[in-house]
Amino acid sequence: MSEISAGNRTGAGADDGGGHGGGGEAEYDVAVIGYGPTGVTAANLLGAAGLRVVVLERDAEIYARARAISTDEEVMRIWQRIGLADRLKQDMLADRPLDFVDARGRAFLSAHPTPRGHGHPPQMFLYQPALEQVLRDGVARHPDVEVWLRHECLRLRQDADGVELTVVGTADDSVRRLRARYAIAADGGSSLTRAQLNVGYEGRTYEDRWVVVDTKMLKPWPDHDRLRFRCDPARPAVDCPTPLGHHRWEFPILPGDDERHLTTDEAIHAMVSRYGIGPDQIEILRATVYSHHVRFAARFRVGRVFLAGDAAHAMPPWIGQGMAAGVRDVANLCWKLDAVLRGELPESVLDSYEAERKPHVKEVTRRAVFVGRIITDRRLVVTRVRDAVLPLLNRVPGVAGRLQDSNWIPVAHYADGFRDRPRTKSSGITSGRRAAGAGTARTGTSRSRPAGTEPARTDTFRTDTSRTGTSRTRASRTTAPGHQIPQPWVTAPDGTRVRLDDVLGGRWLLLHGARPTPQPEWERAGVPSLTVLPAGSSPAEGAVVDCDGVLRAWLTHHRATTLALRPDAYVYAAAPTGTPLPPPPEGLTLTSRTNTAITPPVATLTPTSPASSSSPAAQGTP
Repeated sequence: MSEISAGNRTGAGADDGGGHGGGGEAEYDVAVIGYGPTGVTAANLLGAAGLRVVVLERDAEIYARARAISTDEEVMRIWQRIGLADRLKQDMLADRPLDFVDARGRAFLSAHPTPRGHGHPPQMFLYQPALEQVLRDGVARHPDVEVWLRHECLRLRQDADGVELTVVGTADDSVRRLRARYAIAADGGSSLTRAQLNVGYEGRTYEDRWVVVDTKMLKPWPDHDRLRFRCDPARPAVDCPTPLGHHRWEFPILPGDDERHLTTDEAIHAMVSRYGIGPDQIEILRATVYSHHVRFAARFRVGRVFLAGDAAHAMPPWIGQGMAAGVRDVANLCWKLDAVLRGELPESVLDSYEAERKPHVKEVTRRAVFVGRIITDRRLVVTRVRDAVLPLLNRVPGVAGRLQDSNWIPVAHYADGFRDRPRTKSSGITSGRRAAGAGTARTGTSRSRPAGTEPARTDTFRTDTSRTGTSRTRASRTTAPGHQIPQPWVTAPDGTRVRLDDVLGGRWLLLHGARPTPQPEWERAGVPSLTVLPAGSSPAEGAVVDCDGVLRAWLTHHRATTLALRPDAYVYAAAPTGTPLPPPPEGLTLTSRTNTAITPPVATLTPTSPASSSSPAAQGTP
């Protein structure tokens, strides 16, 4: 890839005059700082929306060291939205069991991934450099996304209309200035952007450091494809399969260890020999020392700049959610930026990014810390009790299921986010009131809070429900708002069998589980409707057939017949049979779009390395 590239253009950069249009017009809608998994997902999402995007990345190549080793079905659902899920799964291992084993290698707890209804395998192991290559290849589809490799953002300055970025080329020390309406800082745990914004990164760094070893598997050994947490108090370890012929080990650096020696081939072979792995079975590719962190940025938003991924939070790796959390961040943020830039929603909706993401990532981190304690505890008395008690609990009905299904990752539920809520004495501010700071069209007369100030801590992104009268009392019985709907296989109007999101198309939508109830306020806002027909029904225009009854059962469980869906498939508002929905957020006015759904151009991407066609992840039978 050239140092500055764009989908179908030569990729001219910004000049010192500040843009093609002159007169202070912003050249880009969004600047993305950092091109790891979080940044490259953001570039794909924004590019698919047709926005003008510039990506700044200081390195010339993909970081060769594999860090993340797994992901989950919800993240795959996000990558499905950008048309890359099926291609990515070709290079992944799906549905592998995992064991917690004691010092003698005996499993005291085994877990099995349990699907949550997102339409993909619940857990997949990955090789991060290969994953990032596919995501970067995906960005090349979008002509309005420019990628500036070997460029680093040295300074940001905000004003009422956007962000000015001073960028240095690390290859030639050239300095350029560019402007964007908004910026996403996905530049990692040591984020220079976060430091410039003077945002604290609160939390702790664990004293223990770990050696992470990536290897190429030369000769397979029994059960090489099982994830094992080796909970040996003498030296805990992670023993993890990764795809494309790789395998990962992680070992703590214990008191008295020579850190430099522990990264040598000699020391690594000595450590893995305890598990019966000989030097002829693996080739050591690299060994790197990492520290584990639990940290959260004090703010995820400062004016027009948003922190995402490791720049906003860091967690230990024990449940494989560090990378996933960053992907969830930008999936939450990018559709809101798109809506604000197009004038479809007021700028105040952007405050809901932190309100929705921060509580969830904190709970994920809490669970990662808990699992880490099980794995790494070196106190002999505690580990003996653990090894004896957990197998007994495994035999207790109810308890066993909770321990074994590996659903340690909390389901996101946006109780305080951008959704319909009952009006209360303490919260009556509306979501759509266009106060100072409400964005208008992307051509740019929007106003914002003073540059560098923290967004006001109000409920400005919530909805005024006072207009619904007594019907709101009845509608409040539903529990659907704030939840993401499942993604079953459905029969589309043309008779094809597809995943639900491929029909939803990443847009505002009214979903009806029965004969549609007229929703004049939503219809005036331009929101289309889709009806869910029961299994066995014939395909019909404006409807999908719920092939396995999953979606209709979900509606019944949440006591809802009609849903107002956000573009990310989270429920904004819901109502039972015969009841009108609460009104849409004030200011919601949908514009005409050419890309109401993303067509996955899988055929344009070729594998970056050989993947077995017999892989369960690759086959994916509907």
